[in-house]
Amino acid sequence: MPKVQFTPHLQRFVDCPPSEVTGDTVRGVLEAVFAQNPRLRGYILDDQNRLRRHVVVFVNGEPVHDREQLSDAVQASTEVFVMQALSGGGA
Repeated sequence: MPKVQFTPHLQRFVDCPPSEVTGDTVRGVLEAVFAQNPRLRGYILDDQNRLRRHVVVFVNGEPVHDREQLSDAVQASTEVFVMQALSGGGA
């Protein structure tokens, strides 16, 4: 089963430990995670059901190509990493 991990920054706001879920696309994998943890959906997807602007999903170390439909293929050995970018700062 694909393994899904979330950046530690996101884990500060929502309990989202690494998990293994079923799915053959990034969308399918994320939906399986959201079924276990519905609160997480709002941190990852916007109101149009697309990745939020400051969220990046990597499949085996490569950023997803389809940020809207999340149709990138996933296999049983795939590692999916969800990262929420940080912004701000400056001097």
